[in-house]
Amino acid sequence: MNAAHHPADGQNHSVRSACQSGQAKSVCGQFRKEMGFIMTQHLRPQIPFCPRSVTWRKGCRAACGLAAAVLAAVLAGILLMFPAAATERTSGVRSIIGDPYDLAGNRIVFTNWHYVRPGIYAWKDADGRNVTAVRRRLPDEDSVRFSATDIPRGIRLSVQQPVRTGPIDLPEGPWDDHRITGRTLLRDGSVFRLWAQVTMSDGSLMPCLFESPDGQKWSAPRLGLVRWNGSKDNNFLPTAPRHVFIDPSAPDTERYKGVSIAHDLSRAAFEEWKKQHPNAWEHRADRGETIFAVRGFVSPDGLRWNRLPEPLVVEHSDTDIIAEYDSRSRKYVLYTRHYDAGPQSTQVPPDPSLRSWLGDFGGAGRRSIGRSESDRFDRFPLSDLLMIPGPRMLPSEVFYTNCKTSIPGAPDQHLMFPAVWDIATDTTRIVMVSSPDGRVWNDIPGGTVLTTASFGQWDGGCVFAFPHLTELPDGSFVLPYRGYSVPHKFPRGQWTWHIGLAVWPQGRIVALEAPDFGEFATVRIMPPGRHLRINAVTKRAGSILVEAADAQGRPLPGRTFQDAVPIRGDHYRTTVRWNEADDLGFREGEPIILRFRMRHARLFSLDFD
Repeated sequence: MNAAHHPADGQNHSVRSACQSGQAKSVCGQFRKEMGFIMTQHLRPQIPFCPRSVTWRKGCRAACGLAAAVLAAVLAGILLMFPAAATERTSGVRSIIGDPYDLAGNRIVFTNWHYVRPGIYAWKDADGRNVTAVRRRLPDEDSVRFSATDIPRGIRLSVQQPVRTGPIDLPEGPWDDHRITGRTLLRDGSVFRLWAQVTMSDGSLMPCLFESPDGQKWSAPRLGLVRWNGSKDNNFLPTAPRHVFIDPSAPDTERYKGVSIAHDLSRAAFEEWKKQHPNAWEHRADRGETIFAVRGFVSPDGLRWNRLPEPLVVEHSDTDIIAEYDSRSRKYVLYTRHYDAGPQSTQVPPDPSLRSWLGDFGGAGRRSIGRSESDRFDRFPLSDLLMIPGPRMLPSEVFYTNCKTSIPGAPDQHLMFPAVWDIATDTTRIVMVSSPDGRVWNDIPGGTVLTTASFGQWDGGCVFAFPHLTELPDGSFVLPYRGYSVPHKFPRGQWTWHIGLAVWPQGRIVALEAPDFGEFATVRIMPPGRHLRINAVTKRAGSILVEAADAQGRPLPGRTFQDAVPIRGDHYRTTVRWNEADDLGFREGEPIILRFRMRHARLFSLDFD
């Protein structure tokens, strides 16, 4: 089989050409302006015995301007010799850091402060001059006043609790209805697809596929791929990965990709792998009789899967591994199981078989979440530690699964729904964490979205979410999860499990809320549409006003707070209006800033169309 598609081939771009074509001129021009201001505000007062004559001031300004120009020229040289000094490199693509931001979709959900402008401040004297951090004594410091623009005030983020539903109604078939294990839920065009594994009446395991037009009524398509009891009239798959994703960069023959943990690597193959790939294996993968590895799969249709001939990486990751293609970095990313454990002392004989890295086997480590990225799908480096159980968790809690996903319609707004397993009680809860880039993660206030249900209920033993957070036709967000009748490590002779859904009606999953009065502004964004639709709720005495401004923060004509039609009550994707205008009023190709004044209100999302 050929190696999996490599989207970054031939796509390296040098910033040198960008500098020569004017990018450096823009950066250095801005630098020259800022250096001129700094030097005239800070350098002049430091010069001793300086007369304050007009002639001197002209000479000083000229000298400062010349010095700024020289420094700008030096910066341009640095940019040409060391392009990374002012840019960030991601998989062959170099990008300037800072706003305005592009949106990968057409939606913003405020799961962190990434899209909220931190604000502008200044200290000004009685004449309105900016004296922020000047290095001289002012004649009247009591007259200096603090000035702030677009400082966010009176707002906070809050996870909204879902409606818990289940088990979902799946069609009958030649399987044990109490043992259908959900693996991946995806919306593929107009069809919802659920890849699962069923436990047959004879105990055998079969991968299968269910489909639905609305994510609620499910059918078992007759795929004709696997013969069972003399018939191919079923929804069984010959093979399938545990996790499936759609790769927008791949050719049609590999549009669907997937990953699974496997323990089918022979001892001889493992020894050869170590020789050929000395940096792509770890000792924890070797469990004696079993050697763990991560396997990759490709498919043209999500039904007929080909397993790649070699492992993606050989490491111990015995849980739900999630993979995706990040269109922003143009990399494939794995989210794995890792362990928060330090290096073993060199004063004791090394013995990997002791498994001292695993805490609940008497060792020191705690189950955590790892991450690995690669330009190509068929080979990954060992994953790095990404998230560990923190001090806001109980000392007996660990991260068991990661359930990496994203906001529907916004693939650049990353979420995880890890299962937190409490070893002290053998129960689990599902939390929500967010990231602007998939690398740096933070929890969200009120982040626990599901707990183990009461003893005796179908999901009263333990719960584990699986991908993906999905939008239904009515706008609801649903997160699938597996619910078990007994605790995770309880004897499993009589256990049963089903698939449930955590449902956020109207996609109201996280609120940016103002309990009283609040205000904020967004960073500069390149709007993906001319109309803004708001998903929000206010109290009867509350309201939301919206202002649209240009990149310099100047309100656009007719789009000021004074022109805004107040938003009151319950609004689901209502078009924001200003007097008679219902578009944002910007010029094509130019960024905008959105300002909000909120009172007793919760803002759930913004959609552009």
